[in-house]
Formats: sequence, C-alpha cells, structure tokens
Amino acid sequence: MNVAPSCAASVARNADRNTAGEHWPFRSVLIANRGEIAVRVLRTVQQLGLKGIVVYHAADRGAPAVRIADEAIEITGSTPVSAYLDSAQILQAAKHSGVGAIHPGYGFLSENKAFASAVEAAGIVFIGPKPEHIELMGDKVRARNFVQKGGFPVAPSAIEDDDPASFVERARKVGAPLLIKPSAGGGGKGMRIVRDLALLETEIERARSEGQRYFGDGRLYAERYIENPRHIEVQVLGDSHGNVVHVFERECSVQRRFQKIVEETPSPALTPELRQNICETAAGIARSAGYRNAGTVEFIFGQSGEFYFLEMNTRLQVEHPVTEEITGFDLVHEQLRIAAGEALGYSQQQVTSQGHAIEFRIYAEDPGRGYTPTTGPILVLRPPQGEGVRWDSGVTQGGEVTSAFDPMIAKLIIRGSDRNDAIARADTALRDTVLLGCKTNTAFLRRLIGHPAFVAGDVHTGFLDANPQIAADPEITQDTLKSLLAAAALSTRPMTDAADAIPDLHAAIGSWRN
Repeated sequence: MNVAPSCAASVARNADRNTAGEHWPFRSVLIANRGEIAVRVLRTVQQLGLKGIVVYHAADRGAPAVRIADEAIEITGSTPVSAYLDSAQILQAAKHSGVGAIHPGYGFLSENKAFASAVEAAGIVFIGPKPEHIELMGDKVRARNFVQKGGFPVAPSAIEDDDPASFVERARKVGAPLLIKPSAGGGGKGMRIVRDLALLETEIERARSEGQRYFGDGRLYAERYIENPRHIEVQVLGDSHGNVVHVFERECSVQRRFQKIVEETPSPALTPELRQNICETAAGIARSAGYRNAGTVEFIFGQSGEFYFLEMNTRLQVEHPVTEEITGFDLVHEQLRIAAGEALGYSQQQVTSQGHAIEFRIYAEDPGRGYTPTTGPILVLRPPQGEGVRWDSGVTQGGEVTSAFDPMIAKLIIRGSDRNDAIARADTALRDTVLLGCKTNTAFLRRLIGHPAFVAGDVHTGFLDANPQIAADPEITQDTLKSLLAAAALSTRPMTDAADAIPDLHAAIGSWRN
C-alpha cells in the first residue's frame, strides 16, 4: 500500500509542512480498528517513528495489519464485530500496553462519544473528534438544527421531536417527494423515499422499525427529497487553536443502497464559484462548532446548483485518499498533529490542489444479484500497478473473505492529470486487477466508468437504479471458466509460475470482465 501520496511538485509542499522537528507527546498509537484502515494508519504512524499497535480478533490473526504492527493484542467477543465494538476491552488493552494515543479509524468506535470520553479520562490522547462534537453531529436532528441556527442552508423538513403528535401532518405539508430518515442513522440504513403521500404513514412506520433495529433509536425526521441529487462532501481540518480550513470537495454520487461506491475530486459538477461557496460553507459550519480533527461536511446538491446540509462525519472518511492524491496532504499525519495540540500552521490560501483522483471501493459482492455480498478464499491476488495507481487493502493472497465484516476488501485510487486521464488509467488498473476465489465488483466498475453519462460527469445518487444494465454480468464462456479454474488450481505456486503456465490468464480474465 502506498500511503504517501505521489503528487506533483507544485502541490508536494502541502505534505512537507511541519514535519521537521516534530516532538510528539505520545510515542505509541493503538489503532482500534481492522482491515485496510488499520494498515493505512499504521503506515503513517510508523513512518513518523512512532510505535504502531493493533488489536485483533482471531478471525484477523493473519491479516496484514497484524503482521506489520509493532505489537498486536488479541481481543475476544461472541462475534468478530462485537470484539471491535468492545470499548472496555480495547481500552484495557491500551492501558496494559501503555499507549499514549488511540486512533479509531472509521466505523466501529470512531464516533462513539462514550469511548472517546473514556479514552480522554484515562489520560490517553484520542486521535479523533472531541466527545462534544460526536454528540452534536452524531444526532442528525441536533446537527441539522445547529446548522440551521447558524444560517447555513438546510432542506425544508419536519422533525418528529418538535411535536411527535403532529409529525405526520407536518411531514405531509413539506410535500412529496419526501425522504424519511432515522435521527441516529447512518450508511443509508432506515431511509425511505416517499413519492406518494398516501403511503406516508406506512413508510414512517417502516423507517421507525429499521431505525430501532439498526440504531436502537426509532426517532425520525422528514425532509424534502431532491430528485436526482448529487452527493458532494467537503474535507475540513480544525485544530485546538481555532483554525479551520477546507481541503476541497469530493463527489460521492455513485451509490448503491445509499452507500458510496465511487468517489472523486474535483467534482465535475462545480464551477469555480460554486466550489468556493460550498467549501467555504463547510468550513463555516466546522468553525461555528469549534471543530477539531479531520472531518467531512456533506451536502445534497440539486440540479439547479442549490445545496443543503446533509450531515457531518466527524472522523476520517473511507474516501480520504482522493483528497490526499490531489493535495499532497497525509490526512492521518494531520490528525496526529492536531491531536498532539499543534496548530495547523497554514492558511486556506496555502492549501492547493492539482490533477484529478478517483477512488473505487472494491467489494466482495455480486452486482448482478442485487450487490449480494460474496465470500471465499483469496486464491490469487495481483493488485494493479503503474503511475498514479494506489492500492489500499487489508487482505492478501491466501486470506479469506468471510461474512463477518463489511464486504469492502480494498480501495483502488487513481490519480491523473485531469478527469479523462484518471478514467483511462482507472480502466487499465481495473482490467489488471486479479482477484480469484470470490466474486468482486471490478468488472462492474469497468462497465460503470465506460458509461457515457459517467464519462460526461452526468451522474446522481439514483444513477445506478436508473441504469440497472451496468450491474448485469455478461455470461461466462466455458473456455473462460476453465482458464479461471486453472489459475485457481495453480494459486499455491508463485505468481510468476502461474503466469508462465497460463500465458493467456490476463486475456481470459479481461474477456470475462468485459
């Protein structure tokens, strides 16, 4: 995994600032996470001369993060996920190892107020959002009210907590189409689109049931649904000295089931004026909250150029690498500096960018069957290489993809001189990605970026629903299947031997994916 972004010289200065003579108040960092983000954080921690420690469940015993960490501590639980959510056990492991800081990554405990507070109470530095910011922005209704009171744009809405008895009628007055959301929601879970108000009460009850099931909280709110919107988010950095800057925007409109698949920067939808407006709005929201960390302010962007606050993710995002690739920032390094009490040390005018970057989430799933997660051994893994190619992954050949965790197994990040160059490089990189043993979405991603609308930058959050043919796999011929099975049979031999034995392996895989 190449963590240090290999950017052009004109933007490399962003990565070089404040690295000389750094004196850390902590000498070790425990990463309370797993998979590719644990590897990602470890790389920066170790490059800075700090000790990197990970916790791991037995299911991850052979994972790359466990192998490269300076120390690995086993944690237990009734399920692998429950182990990584066991804040008391993780904190005990941190105390036992005498760590000076904890980085939560994303997901799991990264936005858990109680965990962040317990870490601070133990005298350990939390490399993440302050507990009060988690509390403020973690509740969608509270965050929305805060943003609205600050004079920032929010969509017309009705909030159940304001008057539960009149919620249905107030939602009806907002008008169709409506988007019903759990107040404590995230990841698209529990969200319902209502275009026929005759179904409003039924959809509210369904959303309430899902909110209770996923988050233990059935409270809801409803807001005007913007048809075919784009999803644009802005990376922000804030320190403990009151300094806040934005690090430009990311377009995250290509989604399935309200979950992102492809992210890119710059957004092809924004003019320079709109870019300045939306980025300064995000920085203003973070500044008004006194925010400290590397976070993301997210917006719904309408077809006429209007945009509304959606939510704020107070921790590092999955898609942060595309920002790193065009700016030269190492955002994990910035998180460590901020947590150490340092000032940002640069102004908004000094934050520059160059080129275009696209991130592809590599999922173990079958797009042709409703994006159903897949499992299996990783018999052959050959990541793509080349200029502008970055592969962030938490899996290796010989490992196994199970149903215990989210199906994202890697991220492919492509940097080009412009968007067309990035798309061309992405097509080559996706074609060259070899992962056999479980089905992935790489062929689907190639079809996606070859679609004329994507090439033109004309996408929205409902793009995949409107173009179901992109998800449909072509039939696999018997000859191709034989080649794939032969490659799997040779997977225990060195990859060079396998390639020599089956010289047409790449061609076979390429024809299957096309």
